Amino acid sequence: MTTTLRQELQTYLLEYSLRFGDFTLTSGRMSDYYIDGKQTTLRSRGAYLVAQLILDDLKGTEVAAIGGPTLGADPVIGAVVALAALENIPLIGFIVRKEAKGHGTQRLIEGPLQPGMRVAVFDDTVTTGGSLKHAIDQVEAAQCTVVKVLAIVDRQEGAQQNFAQWGYPFHALFTIEALKAARTP
Repeated sequence: MTTTLRQELQTYLLEYSLRFGDFTLTSGRMSDYYIDGKQTTLRSRGAYLVAQLILDDLKGTEVAAIGGPTLGADPVIGAVVALAALENIPLIGFIVRKEAKGHGTQRLIEGPLQPGMRVAVFDDTVTTGGSLKHAIDQVEAAQCTVVKVLAIVDRQEGAQQNFAQWGYPFHALFTIEALKAARTP
């Protein structure tokens, strides 16, 4: 089943998320392609496919929570938590803001995250891992242990090596090279 879900997700990513042209990345660098994961994850079937594959990846890890930086992680975290409930897996979600909000609770992390939890951190696309590292730093400041780092697509520009150097197991569902190779000209 996982293979079928991966193949279907690949089709979604190629159809809705992978674009070619001139794009400015978060880092300010230019790129001739862009992966807009939300074009897949904000579609019901796309959200389901990503969430099921992520949930399958988490099984057996004793992770109590999954979260990541807003906005790339938002739709997936909700979908993963909902699917976990259907499978009677106790899992909570959380979202890490870029900066604390200036009103209300002024939290940087939204959700019922508690000190001591083992967590997975997720983003839709990673390049060097910098945005995810910011989220990881906030989660660790909240006294949680990051046991897994996940993404839909690794742009293969240093994230894998950086996460290894930082001491975090990293897994992406796809690499950009695999997606490019799967394209039909």
